[in-house]
Amino acid sequence: MKQASLRHSLVSQNMANVNTPGYKRRDIDFGIALETAEGKLKGNRLHPDSEIKVSTGSIRRDGNSVDLESEVAAMAETEFRYRLMTDMTTRYFSGLRNVIRGGQ
Repeated sequence: MKQASLRHSLVSQNMANVNTPGYKRRDIDFGIALETAEGKLKGNRLHPDSEIKVSTGSIRRDGNSVDLESEVAAMAETEFRYRLMTDMTTRYFSGLRNVIRGGQ
């Protein structure tokens, strides 16, 4: 859920800077973020900013690499992933609560 929150923040920043000349789009790859999180669970310490990718190409003459349509799609995807993870977490703790109560 932390990775989804980070991505939401990055996409929001991208959308806010859609008209800023020279702004480069920032994002994270959930696959890399998941591997990083797994590494942290195993004791490997990685810097949290190491998974943030800055776009190197530009799609406009002013050097800005933000495409509003793709940012809106990324926001929707991130929201879906966050809701899914929240639901899974809720079900997990509900199951634990059920076990603790003895299945009552």
